[in-house]
Amino acid sequence: MGEVPRKRHTRADDGAGARLHEELMGLEGFSQSSSLLYHRHSPSAILAAEPVAAEGDTSSYDTALEPRHLRTFELPEGGDPVLGSVGLFENEDVAIGVVAATESSGLYRDAVGDQLVYVQSGGAVLESTFGTLAVQSGDYVVIPRSTTHRWVLTGLVRALVIEARSAHIQPPARYLNAQGQFVEGAPYCERDLRAPELLIEVEASDVEVLVRHRGGLSRLRYVHHPFDVAGWDGCVYPYAFNIADFQPIVGQVHQPPPVHQTFQGGGFVVCSFVPRPYDFHPDAIKVPYHHANVDSDEILYYSAGDFMSRAGSGIGVGSISFHPAGFVHGPQPGSVERSLDEDRTNETAVMIDTFRPLRLSEAARRICAEDYPWSWSR
Repeated sequence: MGEVPRKRHTRADDGAGARLHEELMGLEGFSQSSSLLYHRHSPSAILAAEPVAAEGDTSSYDTALEPRHLRTFELPEGGDPVLGSVGLFENEDVAIGVVAATESSGLYRDAVGDQLVYVQSGGAVLESTFGTLAVQSGDYVVIPRSTTHRWVLTGLVRALVIEARSAHIQPPARYLNAQGQFVEGAPYCERDLRAPELLIEVEASDVEVLVRHRGGLSRLRYVHHPFDVAGWDGCVYPYAFNIADFQPIVGQVHQPPPVHQTFQGGGFVVCSFVPRPYDFHPDAIKVPYHHANVDSDEILYYSAGDFMSRAGSGIGVGSISFHPAGFVHGPQPGSVERSLDEDRTNETAVMIDTFRPLRLSEAARRICAEDYPWSWSR
């Protein structure tokens, strides 16, 4: 986007004779993907750095192992998509929360890990040093680590927020060839991804950027506004992918969750469940069989439609189910029978499987439905 010199790391100017400043944003010690941005001002010029106190919410493991149903729409609306996010689950690899934001955010940079934001409802524009990216309901928004950005809202935005704490969030490796192109048979491809559209130039001075880092939150004050990029190229940038563009893989009998995988992170995976034909073997059990994923905790965020396998449990749009490792979970009573005459699902949901156990926050515990663990016994 914009203007870049023909050769990397050679002299560049803004067309009026002023020198541009390079910023190489590279992954894994500059041995993996990178982008090269050309700023009108030095992106290192700061005036101040100060710590920011953050409200603590201790998280802990369950002492009694039990499945849980979180009613996320019971959380209050308000705040912005950054500081208004309410943490629900966490471990060493990932933090998971939700937000019902009513305000646009300030400038923000997460230096701890990539972010994956699933927009449940509402619309916004993600503005970043890479340009503008319009997002809407059903969009996954991938924001690479250390991308300076802000959310500009057009109204209430509800979202599921996934923050990586170790490896980067990316398409599953098996969907890509050695050159990084999506292979035939992958359930989505490059044409489904939306990149930033327009560069932003903001003339301002003494500009604050909130940064999340290993020590907590800091507020950096910059001499110039970070949105001063004249051009960039590369393979690291924010992008959006709508869950409706995921092409589900189906079969004669029920397919296991890996066919729904959409992203991978360090120590966790993200899957998309979208409307699809039911299994078509004449004797197929159409809803998921009882299963024990012995290496994972499982979270499902219910986004739209009717959830056949959870019918009668109280699960609805905006619910999160939490099925920890050690609990064998499966269809609610009667759901197998109800599915016999159906030929297509109409549910949309996001699943997160983690390979280390999750701790629950106090906010998560406050919105748990007390009767959900016993719903299979009714």
